[in-house]
Amino acid sequence: MDIKNAQQEVNTWIKEHGVRYFNELTNMAQLTEEVGEVARIIARRYGEQSEKESDKEKDLGEELADVVFVVLCLANQTGIDLQAAFDKKMDKKTRRDHDRHHNNEKLK
Repeated sequence: MDIKNAQQEVNTWIKEHGVRYFNELTNMAQLTEEVGEVARIIARRYGEQSEKESDKEKDLGEELADVVFVVLCLANQTGIDLQAAFDKKMDKKTRRDHDRHHNNEKLK
């Protein structure tokens, strides 16, 4: 599924299952919460923090999907065509960073 279709799917879900979009500030707070959940898993599973038993069952993919869902909500609410924005960003990064990291000794 591409981003444009994902935005439409989220919009359809909101209309069929939700009452309405939360306002943008509420969604921003929700996004922060979801990113925090991703950070917790990463810090404990891949970082140096100890993973609690209760965290071992957490699904990183599901938490990342929560982040994507809220980002898609925010894009819909603010009239952003996220597919176009993403394509533009990838083009910019490709032109700007084409050789940027090839000689980085830290990455060898």
